[in-house]
Parts: sequence; C-alpha cells; structure tokens
Amino acid sequence: MSGVRRDAAVWPGLAPALIVCAAAPAFFVLRIAWLGWVLLAVGIGAAWFIERGRSRQGEVVSVGARRSTARAIGIRQEPSLTRDLALIALGLLIVSVIPLAAELDNPAMLRFTLALGGAVAAPYLVSRYVFRDRAISFPWRARRPWGRLQWSWLIAVLILGWLILPFYFITSGVYQNWPVVDSPELIARLFVGVGAVGIWDELFFICTVFALLRRHFPDALANALQAIVFVSFLWELGYRAWGPVLTIPFALLQGFIFLRTHSLAYVVTVHLLFDAVVFAVLVHAHNPGLLPIFLV
Repeated sequence: MSGVRRDAAVWPGLAPALIVCAAAPAFFVLRIAWLGWVLLAVGIGAAWFIERGRSRQGEVVSVGARRSTARAIGIRQEPSLTRDLALIALGLLIVSVIPLAAELDNPAMLRFTLALGGAVAAPYLVSRYVFRDRAISFPWRARRPWGRLQWSWLIAVLILGWLILPFYFITSGVYQNWPVVDSPELIARLFVGVGAVGIWDELFFICTVFALLRRHFPDALANALQAIVFVSFLWELGYRAWGPVLTIPFALLQGFIFLRTHSLAYVVTVHLLFDAVVFAVLVHAHNPGLLPIFLV
C-alpha cells in the first residue's frame, strides 16, 4: 500500500501535506472552521502547484499520459499528491460538520454514524470509482498468524490501560467530557459508542489518512503526519488536559503496529481492548463503587 515514492519528491510535498494535516487541529482543537477550510485549500493548491511545475519541467508526465501509459504497458500509475491530499481533506470536511462532543441520545448517535461513516466511505468511493485506483483498502487479515509478541501486546494493553487510564480520567476530570451514565440503557449506549468510534479511528486514520500519506512519504514521516490528525480528533472527542501525552504515543504505535502486521483486525483489536478499559473507567468515574476494579 505504500505506493511509489521518489526521494526527490518527498521534501517539496511535505509542506502541502503538513498544511492539510494542520487543518485537523484547526477544526478539532482550535474549533476555527474557516481556518481549517483555508489550510485545506492552501495545502491542496500548493500540492497542485508543485506537481504542475514538475510536469512542465518534464520530471513527470501529465495525468492523462500516465493513465494511457499505464493501460498500454500494464504498470501502476504514479500517485498524485494533490488527489490523495484531496481525499484526506474530504474526510476531514465531513467529520468537521458535526460537533464531536460525546452525547448518547438518538440524534447525536445518528449524526456520528452518518458523519463518521461518510468520512470513510466518501474518500474510498472517490478513490475507487472516480480516480480508479486502490489507494484505500481495508486489509482485515494478517499476512501470518499472530505470534507471541502480538498476543503479549494485547495483554499489555489491558494492564497499561488499567494502570494509567483511571488516573488520567479521574485526576484530570476529563471523564466529565463524557455524559453521565447512570442507567443500564445509557451504559449500553456508551459501550456501543466507544467501540464504534474506536473501530472508525482505525478505518479513517490508519487505513485512509496513513495509507494515502505512505504513497508519498517514508513510513515514519507519514505516521507522524497521521498522528497530528488522529490526536486532534481525540482532543475534541474528550481526551484533553494532558491527554496528548497518552494519545500521541497511541496514534504512533497504531501506525507502527499496522506496518508490522498489515492487519486491520489486529489494530482494531488493540484499540477495542484499550477502549474497553476507557468504557469501564467512565462507568466507574460516574458511578463510584459500581466497578471496584481500579486503584483510583
């Protein structure tokens, strides 16, 4: 999925990609919608300008020529940074149209379903049926069975979550960014919501944003860029205060794990185990004594 990358093309393309990714904190941290729109437009425009300049200098051929050549000799066409950043921008724009404050009523859950679902579906459909490439895919199974290290990490996620998350949520007070869950129905809704958003995180940030960026940048750089988007979303969702101390390593680790396993199933499992602890902590924080399994 990493696509074709030219070393000479990495650094000029970094600025447009960074500008597009910077739209995420504009939308989700600063909550300045117009700034996010401007950053997306500037980033995509800069990518187009750079690629057009290369085309004029004969470094790359035109999009039409690439397609014709690819069809004629059966090779993969060189990915376009402009198009791939536009796909990321499309997803960000769709997510940004709704408030991301955690709510559990029917209208809020419907808004989340439509917006988050659209943010994954729209870039995929445009990539597949408009651009006619397979830039975005969702490789569910690993290339090989999970080994001892993978199973050990799943256990470690539960232990680390049990040790760290109650201290973070309760001492910082960020658990109040989630609604009070004091009935079986609300607890069930919270369980569904936390899990669904966790699955979406991997579909969008890893299989969409990270996959598109890897077509143009080294893996470590692409991972750092996707983490900007990932962490910004989590901030508005409620992981504030000193939350980025936890969410930045988590976002980077998820990208790294995906590179090693090539398995959406595995990164989703990791995320769901983490979110299972988040869910339990939120229930515990809003209902002291209901789940007496934490140290805080």
